[in-house]
Amino acid sequence: MKIEAVSEVGHLIIGSGLAGLSTALQLAEAGEKVTVVTKSLFDDCNTKLAQGGIACVWDDQDTFDEHIADTLEAGGRLCNEEVARTIIEAGPDALKELIGRGTRFTTRGELGASSQRDELDLGREGGHHKRRVLHSGDVTGAEVQRALVASCQTHPNIEILENHMAIDLITKRRIGLKCEDQCLGVYVLDHQGNSIKTFLAISTTIASGSPGKVYLYTSNDDIACGDGLAMCYRAGLPIANMEFIQFHPTILYHPKINSFLISEAVRGEGAILKCRDASGKMVEFMDAYHPMKSLAPRDVVARAIDGEMKRRGEECVFLDIRHHSEATLKRRFPNIFAKCLEADINMSKDLIPVVPAEHYSCGGVRTDVNGFTGMRGLYAVGEVACTGLHGANRLASNSLLEALVVPRFLAKHIMDNRDSLVASRSADQCPAWSCGNAQNSDEMVVISHNWEELRRFMWDYVGIFRTNRRLERAKARIQLLRSEIERFYWDFLVSRDLLELRNIACVAEIIIDSAMSRKESRGLHYNADYPELNPQLDFVDTIIQKKI
Repeated sequence: MKIEAVSEVGHLIIGSGLAGLSTALQLAEAGEKVTVVTKSLFDDCNTKLAQGGIACVWDDQDTFDEHIADTLEAGGRLCNEEVARTIIEAGPDALKELIGRGTRFTTRGELGASSQRDELDLGREGGHHKRRVLHSGDVTGAEVQRALVASCQTHPNIEILENHMAIDLITKRRIGLKCEDQCLGVYVLDHQGNSIKTFLAISTTIASGSPGKVYLYTSNDDIACGDGLAMCYRAGLPIANMEFIQFHPTILYHPKINSFLISEAVRGEGAILKCRDASGKMVEFMDAYHPMKSLAPRDVVARAIDGEMKRRGEECVFLDIRHHSEATLKRRFPNIFAKCLEADINMSKDLIPVVPAEHYSCGGVRTDVNGFTGMRGLYAVGEVACTGLHGANRLASNSLLEALVVPRFLAKHIMDNRDSLVASRSADQCPAWSCGNAQNSDEMVVISHNWEELRRFMWDYVGIFRTNRRLERAKARIQLLRSEIERFYWDFLVSRDLLELRNIACVAEIIIDSAMSRKESRGLHYNADYPELNPQLDFVDTIIQKKI
């Protein structure tokens, strides 16, 4: 393995989804040089999988206060109201900028409303009392990603490094300096060139997204291994509220189609969740769980589905949207309609079989609304970060809003502190990567075996329904696995597979420790041994932090 010399860049961004590319464009348009590092291809990310849209107050039938109220209600008395207000009120300007970059959202005219041809169509999703979700059919994420990738590829200040995976942060404490800690850059594996590079930067922004692959069943892309979260934990940053893992209620249940998400917008257009009763008749069941029925917040819906499946011994439940015509459904949900047809399901005539799967992490690296982590030179944005917006349960389509808005504040914060960041760097003292005595591995079966075992017990023991005993079993297993994985990491040369395994093991233990710390049930975290919400824990975050 080749060890390359230390190289200096302007601003370093880890991740190429909505949050990362938005940050890159904000800095580049301020005249700064930006390097975007992504461990796969440039547009390989969770953003392009997003179907529903971006929640934003857009017309005079809605207000900021109503959007904030819906966010706080979904968040289970754990949201930071000031942060929620700041992000939500900044939404319209951020959306206008995104449209200015070439993003095309669906209009009323495209859906057949000739009298409102140029008006943007506003969808409604679970937990929203108003229609406020801007969307591009049912492929919003792919459309947003297309526009941002095109903008970045043509910007002269943005350099893109594909197939480069961040290994660890370089901080002053890591290299032995006795002073206020500061992030200097990142060690990066070029896994096609089989080399390790050392990048020093004025600022480093972690925008690496979800830890979804920690779980056996997830709607996330295969790249979603919690890499940035694990790096920040190892650097001593506080990690907040990782017990709050959102399980999307409706993933298509089909043996030949894996992890395809049936957007919450389908329920927003009137789809009803049903299951078989004792006589085999299809009946609605969400009316027994929440006043909003099938449009209840995701934590309520996911637990209800999980409970009904287990109680009735069924492998799935069903979505019924047969009250809409085939033409209407093809216009509103072209991608979902086509995918269902691959499974021989016509949405206008057939029930859609669905099950829950891991979807989104409401916790992450603790930051302020500027994405600042508290460590000089280090920022986090998007799903990897925890600003306080989502609380104990993310309101549908608020995630893309946060990933779009926060980079605007983040870039300003960096520019306001740029001179001090440059002045306090210690670039000349930073060592290149050292392989020590590590050798090439001939035991890759260890990685694949541990990968499968970890993801399965996380699903079984730390999933939708938790108990003290299940969490204790998970803790015992993760301690053994992490010890084995760390020995493997130090004995053998790094590879993408090994780094991803190390990271998901680290994040899994953070999730377990967070879940064991919260002795109540709130939002997305349900523990049958503590089934009630504890008012003394209102607005109290769970913090997991490694001592450095």
